[in-house]
Amino acid sequence: MRPINFGAGPSALPDSVLQEACKGLLDFKGTGIGVAEISHRSKEFTSLVAELENNIRSQLDVPPTHKIIFTQGGGTGQFSAVVLNMLARHRLLYPDLSDEQRVMDYVITGSWSKKAAEEARRVGGGASVHVAVDARKDSKPFDGIPAHKDFSFSADPALIYYCENETVDGVQFSNNPDSPASFPFHLLSEGRKGLLPLVGDHSSSFMSRKIPHLADHAVIFAGAQKNIGPAGLTILIVRQDCVVDVDAAAKLGAAPVPITMSFKAIADAGSLYNTPSTLPLYIASLVLERSKGLGGVEYFEIINGKKAGKVYAALKEGEEKGVFRSKVREGSGSWMNVVFDVLGDNAESKFLASAESQGMKALKGHRSVGGIRISLYNAITEEQTDKVVAYMKEFIAQNS
Repeated sequence: MRPINFGAGPSALPDSVLQEACKGLLDFKGTGIGVAEISHRSKEFTSLVAELENNIRSQLDVPPTHKIIFTQGGGTGQFSAVVLNMLARHRLLYPDLSDEQRVMDYVITGSWSKKAAEEARRVGGGASVHVAVDARKDSKPFDGIPAHKDFSFSADPALIYYCENETVDGVQFSNNPDSPASFPFHLLSEGRKGLLPLVGDHSSSFMSRKIPHLADHAVIFAGAQKNIGPAGLTILIVRQDCVVDVDAAAKLGAAPVPITMSFKAIADAGSLYNTPSTLPLYIASLVLERSKGLGGVEYFEIINGKKAGKVYAALKEGEEKGVFRSKVREGSGSWMNVVFDVLGDNAESKFLASAESQGMKALKGHRSVGGIRISLYNAITEEQTDKVVAYMKEFIAQNS
C-alpha cells in the first residue's frame, strides 16, 4: 500500500487520477502522443482547457461577469501580478492621482499574507500599503482571525487583499457568516461606491468548499498543488473590469506589467499566450472531472468538515491530557492544515517517527514554526483521516 501523504504541498492526489494520468502520458485522447509532448495549440488540448474551465465555473457557480484564466508562477507569482494589474486598473480609473495617493489594503493573518504585503511594498511603486488588520498581538505568532471591530479598510484602495487559509499557521476564515472568525464582508460595503477591488488568495483551500461572496471579488487566485493538481499551474477567477489594458495604463504613468503577468494578455489568448503547464492542466482536469462525479464542491465541503472535526476533537482530547497544544485559537482553525505542538522532551520526534512507521508521512510542521501539521486536502479520504485520528488517540493514551 502507498503511504498516506499528509504533506502541505505539493500534496496528495487521488490514486485513480494518477493511474489515468499515466495513460495520458503515453497517449492523450487517442492521439498516440503523450500530454506532456502534444502541442498546446492542438484541438485536443484546447478542448481540455475549455473543459477544465467549465468544471470550475459550474462547481463554484462562477458568474459570467468573471473570466477564468490559467497561468504559471504559483500564488507567490500573483503577489506581484495582482499588485501590477490592480494598480493599472486604478490608474485608468483615477489618472490624476499621484502615486502617493494610491493605497493597497492588506489583511494580515499569517505568514503568506505577510509575504504578500511585503511584495506589494516592493513592486507597488509609490503606492502605500495600508494594513487593514494584523492578527499578531504583542509580537506573538499568528494564532487566529481578528475580531471584526479590529478591521479598518481604506476609502478607495486599489485592492483589498486577504488570504483565506494560512497554510503555515493553520489559520482560516470561517465559512459560517455568523462566526466572529468569518471575513467581514459587511464592512466593505459600508459607505463604498462601485465594484469592490477585493482579492482573495485561496491557494490552499480552492475547491475544498464554496467561496463566500465570490461574485463580489475582483480576483481570486490559487496555486494548484493543494487540492487540484501538481505544482506549476495557477488558477485565476478575474472580474472582467479588472482585465484592463495595462499598456494604456503605462502611458498614464503606471508601472509596465510583464506580458506573462498581464491578465488581459492571458485572457485574450484563452490562457494559451505562451506554452502553458500542460501536464498540470491535464491532471487538474482529471481531478475536477472526478470531483464532478462525486458531487462537486458541495460533496467536499461536507467531507472536509467531517475530517477536520475528527482531527480537532482528537487534538482537544490531547490538550486535556497534556500531550498536545494547539497553535490556533478555537474557531479560527483551518480545515486544510491542523497545526499543534507535541509536549515533552523529544516527544515530537517520537510522534513523527512512529507515524511514519505506520505509513503516515509528511506530518512535520513548516520549518518556520515547527510542530506538527496535518494537511487534509481533498485527496485525503475520511478513512485516511480516521487512521491519523486513531494514531493521535493511541499516542495520547501512551503518553498522558
